[in-house]
Amino acid sequence: MSWKFENAAPVIGSITEGNAWDGERMLYSNIAINRILSYDPLTALVSLWRENTEGTNGLNFDSDGRLFGCAGTGRKIVRFDPDGTMTTIVDRLNGRRLNSPNDLAITPSGAIYFSDRVGDVRPDVGVDFSAIISAEPQADGTYLAVRRTFDTTMPNGLLFSSDYKTLYVAQSDYRAGEKRELRAYPVNANGSLGPYESLHDFGPHRGIDGMTLSSEGNIVACTGWEISGPGGMITIFDPKGRIIETHPTPAQRPTNCTFAGEDLYVSSIQGHLLLARSTGMTGHLLWPG
Repeated sequence: MSWKFENAAPVIGSITEGNAWDGERMLYSNIAINRILSYDPLTALVSLWRENTEGTNGLNFDSDGRLFGCAGTGRKIVRFDPDGTMTTIVDRLNGRRLNSPNDLAITPSGAIYFSDRVGDVRPDVGVDFSAIISAEPQADGTYLAVRRTFDTTMPNGLLFSSDYKTLYVAQSDYRAGEKRELRAYPVNANGSLGPYESLHDFGPHRGIDGMTLSSEGNIVACTGWEISGPGGMITIFDPKGRIIETHPTPAQRPTNCTFAGEDLYVSSIQGHLLLARSTGMTGHLLWPG
């Protein structure tokens, strides 16, 4: 069945990402303008939820319903508290500043795995590599940053399997000599990651930006661009990396997606909040369950 996409909200004209469903509203980041917007599906109204977000990109809830984000220009992982406070979770790895946190996935025990990428900031005053890092909760309420990958050059979206024994990572380096792959890393009991398996190689094309998990355990990914290949697409992979569905989008470069019931919301480089209604599948979300 082909999905029909509609504009749930006006196209902003600058990148949107970080779609996160709170049970009533769809939150999403407008990165360049340092704000998080809220879309109410009952009224179809968009409102400002937070501003001055320090370039927050990826958003995700933990099992207690607390919202965490990747503050890219702030170079840190943050928590958005109900009183309006934006609390720093981690901003350093082994004493050196993070570079540009991009996306995140959270375990039931509260460990926050995130992609940190060397980009437009100054790596000379921060970590000088791009990696998956985890923020591990400590007994005193603080978090400890631990490097988890040593073989990623530009990690983007990341996603746990439903049993949390596999971490799917989008290795999406646009440089000609680098890889654009969907990777599966086994998660060890101590939180470290084993050697990855490449589930899909995108060759010269864009690869994956953000992704979400369906309740069946399939990977629902934002792929493609206008430069090569079939264009902006939602591509659905089974856990072994086989493509089982593709759905072209009106967006040239879809960035992130998540479910609210059977509806899928998709953001884009152009500033969309697209909606595909009644997709026939639902999401596997840590919160709300």
